[in-house]
Amino acid sequence: MQVVKVRDAGVVRHVRLVDEQGHPVDAACRFLEHLADRGMSPNTMCAYGYDLKRLFSFLAREQLDWRDFGPADALGFLGYLRNLPSRRAAQRLGLTVVAGGPSTPGTLLSPATVNRGVAAASSFYDWAIATEAYTRDESPFQVRDDHALARVPDRHRPFMGRASRQRPVRRIASVRQSLRLPRPIDDADVEKFLASLTRLRDLAIFLLMLDGGLRPGEVLSLQIDDISYGRRRVVIGKRDNYPRGARGKSRTERMVDLHEPRTLDAVSRYMMHERPPDATTPFVFVLGGDGKRRLEPLSYDAVVRLFARKMDRLQLRRPETTPHALRHTHATAMWEGGMRELTLQKRLGHASTESTKIYTRVSDDVVLADYMHALKGAR
Repeated sequence: MQVVKVRDAGVVRHVRLVDEQGHPVDAACRFLEHLADRGMSPNTMCAYGYDLKRLFSFLAREQLDWRDFGPADALGFLGYLRNLPSRRAAQRLGLTVVAGGPSTPGTLLSPATVNRGVAAASSFYDWAIATEAYTRDESPFQVRDDHALARVPDRHRPFMGRASRQRPVRRIASVRQSLRLPRPIDDADVEKFLASLTRLRDLAIFLLMLDGGLRPGEVLSLQIDDISYGRRRVVIGKRDNYPRGARGKSRTERMVDLHEPRTLDAVSRYMMHERPPDATTPFVFVLGGDGKRRLEPLSYDAVVRLFARKMDRLQLRRPETTPHALRHTHATAMWEGGMRELTLQKRLGHASTESTKIYTRVSDDVVLADYMHALKGAR
């Protein structure tokens, strides 16, 4: 099985799944076309493509037609994913499980990757039921009420209670995974990183993430008219026309105030002194220099590589240290500074309070401070 990415002007427009002979896997390709019709981002379509590759590889191993896949097979698919080696390097520090021995080294798929694969397969069968290609009445990936999650005191409870479709449910074929809290970057490390930046463009990009809590895709999608220097704010809207494929996750427009003087000052200085004056694109951040891609909007991968290269030179890079960690740093600082949960949710552009709650947990530094205070009192 192989995932084929169909590109247009360097951006993934469609994703296809083909077998060993190069023939398209019809059902998977039609589902991936459906995702493209829904306006899914290139990264999302690629992730679905690789997850479906694992599903159809499992079906081929079991000599099973996808239309005959049932609840018992869903549990078998879960076991298959749990024992599948990962080809990617481990993203977290610490102990990892090695699969296969010396002849086939590699770490096992993480619980998050396994659950994502199960969710993708479940979405595929939901689509198949809707198109009447799968004749059974219910999806093979059955769900049940999650009574334990329903007892969590700070979880949102809908007005209709158990009658609501929003009641907590869990797939029977799923893996328990630990909840990792966001890892903000230390203030000293942030200052070292900002001091290492030599281009105004790069400083403006990373300050928008750090002081505004913007996602990398939201920064890259900014257009000149989105910036209001007088009102000291930027407008973040859903935009799918970025030439290099970057997108923001938020579906609704929001205003982000930037009252840190350095942020919009860096953007203004970049616009006046460094941005090529002959650039015709409305997007703010473009490539300079004399290369073939001069004046093209900056890509997401370029921002990630730039961040990693700078952090490596400063010997500050860790697995959780990514451009997105600057957004985590901003959100954590705002919460600890006294910002309310609902206002923080609006500022970050979260669709659900569940996403914002990860920042409202007490930080390790606060726990340590209270512990030291209590320890002195006990003595």
